Amino acid sequence: MDTPEVREVATRSSSWFPPMLDAPGFEHLIVESHGARIHVATIGEGDPVVLLHGFPAHWWQWRDIAPVIARDGYRVICPDLRGTGWTAADDPRIERETHHQDLLALLDVLRIERARILAHDLGAISANQLAYAHPERVRSLVQLSVPPMFMPFSLKLVGGFRHMPALLWHRRGRSLAGLFDPSHIAHPLPDETIAAYLSPMVRPEVDGAVRRLFRHIAIPVSMQLARGTFARQRLLPPTLAVFGRRDHPWDEPLIRRLCGDLSRHAERYELAFVDDAAHFITDDAPSEVAALVLDWLERTT
Repeated sequence: MDTPEVREVATRSSSWFPPMLDAPGFEHLIVESHGARIHVATIGEGDPVVLLHGFPAHWWQWRDIAPVIARDGYRVICPDLRGTGWTAADDPRIERETHHQDLLALLDVLRIERARILAHDLGAISANQLAYAHPERVRSLVQLSVPPMFMPFSLKLVGGFRHMPALLWHRRGRSLAGLFDPSHIAHPLPDETIAAYLSPMVRPEVDGAVRRLFRHIAIPVSMQLARGTFARQRLLPPTLAVFGRRDHPWDEPLIRRLCGDLSRHAERYELAFVDDAAHFITDDAPSEVAALVLDWLERTT
């Protein structure tokens, strides 16, 4: 579609497949731009805060966190990244910059000049791409469960990529429920919560995108990190990186040692660590994450 369009769609509309998950207070939009029909859940009014989910999640990852941010006077915008959730695209191809370009298009269509961004896991890749390439569009950034992009690679970090092989060779129809194992989450999730996260996998477009997301985004960007691509640039937007203390191998002593002097690589960069939380920190500790985010938003006004 050549002309960008924003359409509001009711939660219980028959146009959603699978049926849209419900969460109190959220409204749902379809943003059409450049051949993509991006599903966006929004809540609240005020300055925009964009929340980018991780994998294998979608907008519903923020169901407990977005309302807390909204109550503090923000408009919280939660898109489903291409290849996930209820977003659809004419072209199924996914390349290294695809989510980054979709994010730029989304900001343009919604007329957001500068956004505060909160991102987890896979979403943190596009958030950082935007922050490095277009710092004028990012007011501040909080990234969850992902190391600073300028951090040097160490063999001690290899364990953090243990899930990659299965995703690089994902077979259609194979369940991803195993990702929510005790090595990734501190507090086991109810079966219905895992089912909600994985419900869009019934869409062939989403199931078929798993390999592409990791072969064409996660791995290439990881290689950039290992080659020091981002370490040779300077990060301008103020950024907070948050980890769960049970998210190995991203242990605080190792992360702080590898990062060294943060001011060498960024104008303003801080690290924070949350007790009793692992990789899926938004499910393990939503209240703690929301509090850290609100504090960062206030301190980077």
